[in-house]
Amino acid sequence: MESQDIKPRQPQDEHIVENKELNIWEALIPVIALIIMLFFNVFYAFGDDALSGSNQFILLLGAAVAAVVGYFNKVKFSQMMDEVAENVKSTTGALLILLMVGALAGTWLISGIIPTMIYYGMQILSPKIFLVSTVVICSIISIATGSSWTTSATVGIALIGIANALGISLGMTAGAVISGAYFGDKLSPMSDTTNLAPAMAGTDLFTHIRYMTLTTVPTYIVTLLFFIFLGFTLDPHGAADTQSLLNSIKESFTISPWLFIVPILVIFLIVKKTPPLIALLAGTLLGGVAALIFQPTIVATIGGAEDLNFLSAYKGILNAITVDTSVATDNEILTDLFSSGGMSGMLGTIWLIVCAMVFGGVMDAIGALSRISKALLKLFHTTFGLFASTVASCLALNVTASDQYLAIVVPGKMYAKAFKEKGLAPENLSRTLEDSGTVTSVLVPWNTCGAYQSGVLGVDTLHYAGYAIFNWLSPFMTLLFAGFRIKIREITSKKG
Repeated sequence: MESQDIKPRQPQDEHIVENKELNIWEALIPVIALIIMLFFNVFYAFGDDALSGSNQFILLLGAAVAAVVGYFNKVKFSQMMDEVAENVKSTTGALLILLMVGALAGTWLISGIIPTMIYYGMQILSPKIFLVSTVVICSIISIATGSSWTTSATVGIALIGIANALGISLGMTAGAVISGAYFGDKLSPMSDTTNLAPAMAGTDLFTHIRYMTLTTVPTYIVTLLFFIFLGFTLDPHGAADTQSLLNSIKESFTISPWLFIVPILVIFLIVKKTPPLIALLAGTLLGGVAALIFQPTIVATIGGAEDLNFLSAYKGILNAITVDTSVATDNEILTDLFSSGGMSGMLGTIWLIVCAMVFGGVMDAIGALSRISKALLKLFHTTFGLFASTVASCLALNVTASDQYLAIVVPGKMYAKAFKEKGLAPENLSRTLEDSGTVTSVLVPWNTCGAYQSGVLGVDTLHYAGYAIFNWLSPFMTLLFAGFRIKIREITSKKG
């Protein structure tokens, strides 16, 4: 994920709150209220500025509506707060990772690591092949690390910078980054969601991965073809003067291939299963050391001095890690590009996640999540209907619970018995959970995954969602296979 990097409550610790007092219409009241309020807030009131704070409060209002519904259905306020506390606690790792990503972005900027990536990337990646190359690069890194979050925080940031310099839409680029990152994340045995889905469904990891390739590979091929076509529609004349930008980068930073050592070491640590927080901290500190070696003048300037000494070095590195910093250039495009919010730049995203967890926690506490899933299960009686119900449940939980793990765990527990009764092998369920729960979480602005990717890449969720082809096409592909009964595996002892 997104959150593949963190350890949530373990699957065996997850519980589903049920409330027999609550009917389906009452369970839907908070959801409908939230959707109406968010729609008005985003499309009529604040637009792109909605994530600056107003959406966060809307999520709290949605939680308040859910709490009122719970109160009238005999749910104690203390129960709601306990569930909210558990929800917020489960995101602790994600929040710390966000802070560390902000810190890493700061030191990688002033050290010249990101400018170096952009400098060489602009010479290698032409506008025509840039988007499809972005998908492939992010796929490789994500398979190696098992984490879409780490992929976005490292090469993703650099690719966004290259796109900005080349005059390519940041929405398209973020969609390509996310498509590649989630393809790799989904198939990597090191991804925690790839381990969680088969655990919930009752199958083993590698059976799950092999079976998942049946829907994932066709979706990936369509994604590549889309970005190849999109690349040929780009107008190269609209791009910035590449040589002028390259000259400006060299004038502002010391550019050296030696700077690639730092990101390579970070990716190596992740591949070796180093806890992501430790790997990101190491990358941040190494970025600081690289800044002192390669960019001493920039460090001194950010530290508020003309010359580099111990105090200016200390202040310069800490400023880059914690607060807004920028490196001035003679090019307006690069001046906007070479800036970082540090850890403080991630606080808006953290605020959004906390508020989303409040809403999801109250919805779980009053039994609304369980009631909605059960209602969806009852709507369908055919095999295709069972797949469709699972997909709908995963999508609904990504919207209502705001958490990717719950979108896997709750339907996984709810539907395991139904798949078995239909004579369907458990890998059908695990694949559907990943095709609809894992990948669509990033399309919801207030989901932990959507908030993270938007914050790290600096592109609003609504701007990249349409271009995250792999993510929104995946649930349709799994339904297509189910509808035509393509490779739908049955339990051997219960065929027919």
